[in-house]
Amino acid sequence: MTPQEKEISYKKFLEIDKKSNDNLEFIDGKIYLLSAPSVIHQIVVTNLSTEFGNYFKGKECRHFVAPFDVVLKHEDKTHRVQPDLTVICDKEGLGEQNYIGVPTLVVEVLSSSTASNDFIKKMGLYMKVGVKEYWIISPQNKTVQIFNLNEDDFYSEPIIYSKEDIVKSVIFKDLIIKLSDIFE
Repeated sequence: MTPQEKEISYKKFLEIDKKSNDNLEFIDGKIYLLSAPSVIHQIVVTNLSTEFGNYFKGKECRHFVAPFDVVLKHEDKTHRVQPDLTVICDKEGLGEQNYIGVPTLVVEVLSSSTASNDFIKKMGLYMKVGVKEYWIISPQNKTVQIFNLNEDDFYSEPIIYSKEDIVKSVIFKDLIIKLSDIFE
């Protein structure tokens, strides 16, 4: 997941993306190639998606699973990411192929090739654009860290859950998930 050396425009990125068969993200003018996820990564995403699907069924918000393009705009820059799971409550930004707007909740499942990006680049971006709740899941350590946007528009210290805990969303008060169901 090595970015190209110099920054390019979002328009140029879209031209490159159109010709590519790869999953690409675009953050701060740089392209990031997403590699295929591991089996444990897919198990965690699938299990969590099932839990989210059950919870959000019949509710106003919907969840989406990668690869699903989320276009974020901040100041004069446009970014495109593909979070592992995205919860969208503002359906106005949903298009045929993507979502343009600010998701309410984003989940990234760590892999060795994406961990630093998830903790640094994406966390900073999600915080800047106003994603209210950000989950980082480590399949290796069997932990979930939940970052919540505070009144100063910064992420507070994470709430950390381990494999035997029950995760509770900060935003969705009755979203409760047994981690033993996620980490098989």
